[in-house]
Amino acid sequence: MSGPVDLRPTADQRALQASVRDLLARRFGRERLRAAVDDPALDRALWGELGAAGFFALRLPEADGGVGLGLPDAVLVFEEAGRALLPGPLVAGHLLAGTVPGAATGERVVGLCDVGADGARLWEHPGDCDELILVEGGSPDGSVDGGGEDGSEGGIPRAYWNAPDWPVLESVRSIDPLTPLARVASYPRRMPRALDVPRLRREAALLTAALQLGSAARTVEMAVEHAGRREQFGVRIGAFQAVKHLCAEMLIRMEIARSAVYAASLTGQSLPVIGAKILADEAAVRNARDCLQAHGGMGFTWEADVHLHLKRAWLRLEQWQSGAKAEEALAEALLADDAAG
Repeated sequence: MSGPVDLRPTADQRALQASVRDLLARRFGRERLRAAVDDPALDRALWGELGAAGFFALRLPEADGGVGLGLPDAVLVFEEAGRALLPGPLVAGHLLAGTVPGAATGERVVGLCDVGADGARLWEHPGDCDELILVEGGSPDGSVDGGGEDGSEGGIPRAYWNAPDWPVLESVRSIDPLTPLARVASYPRRMPRALDVPRLRREAALLTAALQLGSAARTVEMAVEHAGRREQFGVRIGAFQAVKHLCAEMLIRMEIARSAVYAASLTGQSLPVIGAKILADEAAVRNARDCLQAHGGMGFTWEADVHLHLKRAWLRLEQWQSGAKAEEALAEALLADDAAG
């Protein structure tokens, strides 16, 4: 019988995470974040610096110019990106680094869009992408792997390269000022690409969960920092029991999500990924709401950063594995497992 799995990052992984946090603090601190809110155009210089640091090539083999690390390491890096609210098609750049020339180094920006029955949305910076890949597959029940063993929905999963023609994009108003949205109205079908779509969808969901986890962790810090500064009736509000409980619940919610995301990164399997996405979505959304509550009236103002975390969490909630469909898929799988047992 195997023993318990240690989910704590190793010393090397902690050093990797610290280096990414330092890079983002220097290149995308609060001042740059607020500037990006007013001008959401993708920062190509920052994108190139991320590429040079190995952000996108993290899991490519060293023989191919990559760093040669694994999915757990990528999750730690994406957790830091979520903490900093780093904008742009990060998931696409990472997953397509070995497919699109120049994506690994940050020289080219790629978008990844999940095509659904009612049309699809390109979530991240449709106007800034050099290349766009559309994927079909998945299942009506929302499972990451899709309805069949091959991950397809009644057929072979497919991916389409945008060249030489771009799909028709219709702008959609975005709740997140840092993430322009567009709906794919039509797309070319004549250029299939040999991509592992089930794995692509599964890892996209997991990396999105890692982004949510980072945001959830940051809002805990923001709530605690504010509670330690803000005074009412001559007392810091962190001394009030209601505020203490609020922050403690935020921390517990985030740590539960962290355990699930880290565990899913070790297995890479569909059901753990679904569970991790559900818990990370809940932690990101509810923690942002509770952080706003801890800030009181000022939390509702445009100048506070809390609303940016909440809006990004709402948006990611519908990316790759929407909450309601994920819960249905997980419940069905658990019931089936219980019946089989």
